[in-house]
Amino acid sequence: MKVTKHAQQFSIRMTTLSSAMALAAPMAMAAPQTLELWRHETGNIAEIEVSKAAVERFNRSQERWRVEMSMIPEGSYTETVTSAAVAGDLPCLLYIDQPVAPNFAWAGFLQPLDGLVDQAALDGLIDTAKGTYDGRIYSAGQYEVALSLLSRRSVLEAQGIRIATLDEPWSKAEFLDALETLKASGDFLYPLDLQAGWSGEWYSYAFGPWLVSFGGDQIDRSNYRYAEGVLNGEEAVAWGDFFQSLFDEGLVDRNPSDDRGFVQGRVAINYGFLEPSAYPDEWGDDLVVMPVPDFGHGSVIGGGSWHTGITTACESPEGAAEFIEFQLQPEEIAAMSEGAGMIPASEAGAALTEHYREGGQWRFFYDYSEARAQLRPETPAYPIISSVFERAARDIRDGGDVQAALDEAVDAIERNIADNHGYGMDE
Repeated sequence: MKVTKHAQQFSIRMTTLSSAMALAAPMAMAAPQTLELWRHETGNIAEIEVSKAAVERFNRSQERWRVEMSMIPEGSYTETVTSAAVAGDLPCLLYIDQPVAPNFAWAGFLQPLDGLVDQAALDGLIDTAKGTYDGRIYSAGQYEVALSLLSRRSVLEAQGIRIATLDEPWSKAEFLDALETLKASGDFLYPLDLQAGWSGEWYSYAFGPWLVSFGGDQIDRSNYRYAEGVLNGEEAVAWGDFFQSLFDEGLVDRNPSDDRGFVQGRVAINYGFLEPSAYPDEWGDDLVVMPVPDFGHGSVIGGGSWHTGITTACESPEGAAEFIEFQLQPEEIAAMSEGAGMIPASEAGAALTEHYREGGQWRFFYDYSEARAQLRPETPAYPIISSVFERAARDIRDGGDVQAALDEAVDAIERNIADNHGYGMDE
């Protein structure tokens, strides 16, 4: 059979097309690339469920990437991450407690988000929703939390105690007067609950800001190398004396059996987080939320919550960045806030919520956090600072010598920084 030139050319084109289709078919059928995400377990079940739902939405929103989330016990989370880094077994994405981000960045566990994540998404966040080190952003979060003083309007009004406001927080003297008045009423086992039985990061997060309000700090933030004078100076000792007096005078329980004293009516004022579901519905507007006192240098609360970062082990940082950008969309920030009760990390996210938008029932917390929150020391030395501060605060709580406890803390912090050659911080 004679084959024409035209037929030969057609045959060649068909063979080429068939080969191209054969090559393209596997690409079209390829499964999404997996991005492993580690996050900490938390007692806030709603937060975990919202996180899982967000991962599912991201996976449905595109076909190139698939995030798979693994839960790690919170108590051993940092140790698990550190061990995995040493073993070269880090996942692509990590949830990170914001104050630990500088340490992870210094250790080489994280890569900067600048240049990977859309800058507009990062710029839209409140400052405490970004974990920075050496001028670069290494983590970003969807939400913030804020500690406050919670009480009941009926209780305070019955004792003639003024309800503190964002513009007019209690002074140290007014705070003490309120506690002494409540104690004298005989209606409460203790007037104030400071969750003194909690351990770990609580002490640094909860009471470091009180130290700042007294005029001290956990480290000199002008150089992040020395604690002498700021953690054991006159102002810091005044904080320690005051903190100790709260327990010595029976205003706070040193070792509470649980953290339900306020809800059960055994305590008049609770220092903690707003958890609407934890309070009886019948309280309604009787529940009042007040800023922490101004101890002389302003009313200060801790800032920075759990963020997401991209590890240096991630082989597909562009996919990880896409996931973080997805999380930082106003709709996703609002979903976390609505689902878990957290303060939204952006104004755009807050505007989409029922409670944190302008005029919303909990708008106070957004404005309060933006105005009063201060990040814990942004230094790779923070883990040692936090653990040493906890030990000192517990010693003080239990009646130890204030000056001695703070001097010991200064020595331990500065020794660690020197041993690590200043963590790269300039003199």
